[in-house]
Amino acid sequence: MDKNLFIYNTLGRKKEKFEPLKPPFVGMYVCGPTVYSETHLGHARPAITFDLLFRYLKHLDFKVRYVRNITDVGHLENDADEGEDKIEKKARVEQLEPMEVAQKYINDYHKYMEQLNVEPPNIEPRASGHIIEQQLLIVKILKNGFAYPANGSVYFDVEKYNKKYKYGKLSGRVLEELLDNTRELDGKEEKKRSFDFALWKKASPEHIMRWPSEWSDGFPGWHLECSAMSVKYLGDKFDIHGGGMDLMFPHHECEIAQNIAASGHDAVKYWVHNNMITINGQKMARSLNNFITLEELFTGKHKLLKQAYSPMTIRFFILQAHYRSTLDFSNEALQAAGKGLQRLMTAPKTLQILKPSDNSTFDIIDLEKKCYEAINDDLNSAILISHLMDGVRMINSVKDGTDKISKPDLEKLISIYKIFVEEILGLKDESDGGNNKELIGGLIKLLNDIRLKAKTTKDFTTSDQIRNELAKLGVEIKDTKEGFEWIIN
Repeated sequence: MDKNLFIYNTLGRKKEKFEPLKPPFVGMYVCGPTVYSETHLGHARPAITFDLLFRYLKHLDFKVRYVRNITDVGHLENDADEGEDKIEKKARVEQLEPMEVAQKYINDYHKYMEQLNVEPPNIEPRASGHIIEQQLLIVKILKNGFAYPANGSVYFDVEKYNKKYKYGKLSGRVLEELLDNTRELDGKEEKKRSFDFALWKKASPEHIMRWPSEWSDGFPGWHLECSAMSVKYLGDKFDIHGGGMDLMFPHHECEIAQNIAASGHDAVKYWVHNNMITINGQKMARSLNNFITLEELFTGKHKLLKQAYSPMTIRFFILQAHYRSTLDFSNEALQAAGKGLQRLMTAPKTLQILKPSDNSTFDIIDLEKKCYEAINDDLNSAILISHLMDGVRMINSVKDGTDKISKPDLEKLISIYKIFVEEILGLKDESDGGNNKELIGGLIKLLNDIRLKAKTTKDFTTSDQIRNELAKLGVEIKDTKEGFEWIIN
């Protein structure tokens, strides 16, 4: 079976056959969260996208070193070089230490990633734990003449860099256009040009998060951390750098400039970017105050939500769209995802009860081939799920007696669904309530008994209320001749 992966390299704007620098080893660095607020749906997409890539590379027998950073210092308001540190601002509002805020939201992020079945990275460095590495990188850039100190801060000289190398090759920005679109400095700022960016910022007297350096007591610029930490753990040349499309400019563009200014060459072979989750056509983001947290999604406690949605429903919702396409949030889309997930997750159970025949009436090898073709084509999880749904129809036709399947083909089909659904897509069955199956089942039975008793006494208001409230929590009740059935959507 052909397992050659082609991925879309944002730097060259084309699909390229994935060939690691040092097979069978793969170095992958992904920009993780800035931990100053609740984990929201927008965080879930890059996490799940690169979890899919991580899982598939391992399936292809690569040894992957997956590094995902935590930004806990240096990220200022509006992604600029001025203003308050986002974590310090949250600490001031909540009357906590900045690292207390960071740890609180790191813990939350990890909890939700586990619920989404996102595998942890091999290394998860924090920016605050790598101040020395960032300072040493600044020294190299200064030595090579692509930065300048100013009043205790250090700035990257974009114009000088652009004369030797090309600034903007990832995002397609042209320096001349930046010159035309940026204001002239009035002498009050330290930068030579407004598009120069900070490598090191001198801390104001009230700034809490500060470290000593040869330039001043201060803190590193936001862009510097990824350049320093990726090279530290993956070497000065590594395979994949990933993140959300919103990071392409300026963050990743600045990373490229820093790495080349320090070493004279690119560090990254493939740049991979996932697209945004939108709501009413607008990017879902904390800065726009239109985000929905994962806690709200899992509990249904948000004004835009009609019900609660399980972690696997959210994962399926994200995977059923190609990672480079925009994905618009709506209750209807999430409800459809819940139903699609339910259909897909019944397949492995049904396979266990099928009785094999002497021959098969369909081609299982062709199904496997199509599944690999889909995932090899730039991780097209949407097409992969479509093929797996075709397989579900095959499985149901065998169950109904319309078609037949041989024992070898049945074993092959079981293997296909284990590999693609469980191992690569990372979907798991939630219908039994996980480790709390007996408790959840007992509580649902108790509520249903109350519902049926209310129905018997013609108290339809109570009966309907119980069914509706359970539905909001994602629990569907079906009355049967033997009693009732329940499933979690």
